[in-house]
Amino acid sequence: MRLRNVKDKEEILNNCKYLIKNPEEYIGKWKSLFNNDNPIYIEIGMGKGKFLLENALKYKDINYIGIEKFDSVMAKAIKKIDEGLPNLKLIRMNALDIDKVFSKEIDLIYLNFSDPWPKKRWRDRRLTSKIFLNKYDKIFKGVKKIEMKTDNEELFIYSLETLSEKGYTLNDISFNYHKTHTDIIMSEYEKKFSKEKKFVYHLFAQKK
Repeated sequence: MRLRNVKDKEEILNNCKYLIKNPEEYIGKWKSLFNNDNPIYIEIGMGKGKFLLENALKYKDINYIGIEKFDSVMAKAIKKIDEGLPNLKLIRMNALDIDKVFSKEIDLIYLNFSDPWPKKRWRDRRLTSKIFLNKYDKIFKGVKKIEMKTDNEELFIYSLETLSEKGYTLNDISFNYHKTHTDIIMSEYEKKFSKEKKFVYHLFAQKK
């Protein structure tokens, strides 16, 4: 998918109070940045931010951090933010660096419509590959919790296998999530797929 450039993206990013420019400095102490002891949920690959922003507005007692590696996509998300969200932070980075930014402080990871990286030689790039699951082990505070949605069946089956192999218990597995779940907060992609009546696959993985 070709990303459209945002002409004023640098100005948008530089002036955003929610965007943390030096995230490595907060490793192990993100609670001090939020100034509370509430749970911290992160979305890796937040896209244009609809899912993350609506959750932050609805659940004030949870701290949300959105991670996105593309400048233009992050800029589009920032444009949607209303003032007054003390439970929201944003980080522009590659997810491969996640264990350089967090350490034993994350309560839940959202993976919403991640890039499926369909070719066999790209599988290690998937956010549920063993490489990433090993990194996640380092950043969870206690019980490890991952919630995933995708429209890609091959990625979903792959993720069921890798998570199981890493010792996760899989719950709420669905091959047609919208058939039984309607009153939910959706990402931009999810809303589009829902209107088109396409299948959305879902799982909730947990490991003590």
